[in-house]
Amino acid sequence: MIDKRIATVEEALEGMSDGASVMISGFGGAGLPVVLIKALQAAPIGDLTLILNSLRFIETYAPRLFADKRVRKAVSSAARGRGRDSSEYELQLEQGLLELELVPQGTFAERMRAGGAGIPAFYTPTGAGTKLTEGKEIREFDGKPCVLETALTADFALMRASVADRWGNVAFRGTQSNFGPAMAMAARIAVVEVDEILEEPLPANSIDIPGIFTQRILAVPDER
Repeated sequence: MIDKRIATVEEALEGMSDGASVMISGFGGAGLPVVLIKALQAAPIGDLTLILNSLRFIETYAPRLFADKRVRKAVSSAARGRGRDSSEYELQLEQGLLELELVPQGTFAERMRAGGAGIPAFYTPTGAGTKLTEGKEIREFDGKPCVLETALTADFALMRASVADRWGNVAFRGTQSNFGPAMAMAARIAVVEVDEILEEPLPANSIDIPGIFTQRILAVPDER
């Protein structure tokens, strides 16, 4: 078995370069990988595509990502910030400096699940007839208009969990899990920061992400 423990945040982001697509877990503050987000801010890379539920928390913990204009595009379900006078990314959206793909939350989760399962696209009734789906292919199923949505994949996924074993099996605590399992499967390199790494294997019935879907495990304190 492969030992997936790493010792530093620099190792966690090894291989990430300009133009990378990065999934970041978190629903509200639950499951937010604060240490890895701060490491992303410190890394000398830009032209990023961020795939995450809420932009506001990225601006909270890594404001320079937007202030230095290092994010090219965001795919998100929640793009509201603190108002254009105090939110750099909202100002950039208004100025056309930041591209935003706004996605209904259920569709957001399903697009990542599809990406991890190798399904290139699917139809959903969610959003049909709204501005969110303008320009997308529409077909009717059982008399309902449905929108063609494409899968989401990424170069990296950054996640927070409670515990992992050294082989990369991961267990979340409660709502920490949110988008984590789908992101781990949809990303080329899945990195998980955890409170604790066990020397012995996690019990099979407590594993939320099998080690086959993770590449790097970092033990760090929760910095929130």
